Amino acid sequence: MSDRFESTRPTEIAPFVGKHIIYTYANGWQYEMYFKNERTIDYRVHGGIVGGRWVKGQEVHIVRLADAVYKVSWHEPTGTCVSVAYNLNENVAHGATFFPQWIEREPKKIIGFQNEKIALMQQYRDAGPTYPTLLIDEFAEITFVEDCGRDDESVISCVPEDLPPGYATRRNVS
Repeated sequence: MSDRFESTRPTEIAPFVGKHIIYTYANGWQYEMYFKNERTIDYRVHGGIVGGRWVKGQEVHIVRLADAVYKVSWHEPTGTCVSVAYNLNENVAHGATFFPQWIEREPKKIIGFQNEKIALMQQYRDAGPTYPTLLIDEFAEITFVEDCGRDDESVISCVPEDLPPGYATRRNVS
């Protein structure tokens, strides 16, 4: 198969690496994402059923779909599968998140800093139930974009509650 269809081609996604964005889905859920490098993201959830969750070093697959359009997909230790397309030309995103049933029933179990409780997340995942999954399929408005460079551990480094007032509602795109 041609390398044209290879996932995560560093030269094609170079303009996306280092971007830090904030976006809000049509359902009101708000996310903050930092594309740390070609294979890793850090993120915080500011609103929604898992608001207060934050993760560092999540392994992902990133592909360029078109000029300034990227898709990021990953599978979490919780059993959640996520795929989000970001269109930086139009400041819109579209996400499909597949939550296992145990998260739909008890979303508070995954709130907080995931990295400190990965073994616990895997235990919950393995205990289930997994099916039926909760599919959240939504468009989002990207409201904030900045370039922070690659591998900056300070971009997402604390729980959402420790951020200054108005942090997540900043806007620099229309």
